[in-house]
Amino acid sequence: MKKFNIHQDIRKATTLPASFYRSATAFEQVKENIFTRFWQYAGDKNEIAKAGEVKPFTLLPGVLNEPLFLSHDRKGQFHCLSNVCTHRGKILVEEAGEQRLLSCRYHGRCFGLDGKFRSMPAFEETENFPSEADHLPAVSLETFMNLFFVSLNPLVSFSEMIQPIKERLSWLPFDQLRHEPKANADYHVKANWALYVDNYLEGFHIPFVHPGLNEALELEEYDYEIFPYCNLQVGIANEGELCFHPPEGHMDHGKKVLAYYWWLFPNLMFNLYPWGVSFNSIEALNSQETMVRFRSYYFPDSPYQEENKTLHQTELEDESVVESVQLGIQSRLYNSGRFSPSMERGVHHFQRLINRFVGK
Repeated sequence: MKKFNIHQDIRKATTLPASFYRSATAFEQVKENIFTRFWQYAGDKNEIAKAGEVKPFTLLPGVLNEPLFLSHDRKGQFHCLSNVCTHRGKILVEEAGEQRLLSCRYHGRCFGLDGKFRSMPAFEETENFPSEADHLPAVSLETFMNLFFVSLNPLVSFSEMIQPIKERLSWLPFDQLRHEPKANADYHVKANWALYVDNYLEGFHIPFVHPGLNEALELEEYDYEIFPYCNLQVGIANEGELCFHPPEGHMDHGKKVLAYYWWLFPNLMFNLYPWGVSFNSIEALNSQETMVRFRSYYFPDSPYQEENKTLHQTELEDESVVESVQLGIQSRLYNSGRFSPSMERGVHHFQRLINRFVGK
């Protein structure tokens, strides 16, 4: 893949080259320079609600393939730890459940739920043992909206990245959100993960791709806001649509906000609706395939209704157009395009961040 540069002036910039979405080299750079250094979705806090519970998982299966587990220790603290025994490398936690201690089923090495080494048979004569290297490595863990997020080597703190979201929506009861498992959905998209993100970050395509959503939105008032590692699309409701009522003194007071669409670099989406939150994790499976995970959370007194049918239909429409773009960028006759300065500011922002870590 040739080097590329996304100009900081959107009026002069060209989009990412098609080779970025096709290149195995670019995908390897994304893995190491982006996916390992920023925050990924790791599960729901309710999955280990009780002290003593553990849950194993693989971070970005097929891509990072990092075996980890979440734990809730007896002191009430949450941890994300390497799921590889520090003796001979066996997977330690093999299924979710309650544990008092963690014992490796290979040679009996024992750890606390905080990852600290506890004991090991037949090591009495080993010198300088145990050491720090015998504890399970800890992985950075943060929570937001009762969701877990982890990073193997964070370049920016999670709290710094989400600060614009918390400031803008401080009046909403995030701590009272409840998960509705019936609304969960996973979508296998046959396209590069970044194409899916590109599509999400602009409302330009709505009149052409989403007839139902187009009827609900007042597109002339659709707006974009850019922050260091996140951006926001504000959708204004047409007359008669369910909308937010921001409090007096809030910058959005008096606006009929249908939705706040927040994106967090590189692949997390928090879609705020009057009924609650549709959270999306856009997880690369390889350079040509993506898993989109939808998780729905409801505000108090907002019953699970039929909103998710609309979300499902919108998702299928997005999948269709993104998969078509995936086919198009294979063309030898297409390299890159230009940005609409008014409608594609979010895409430009995303691609500038990609450019910072990949392709130079």
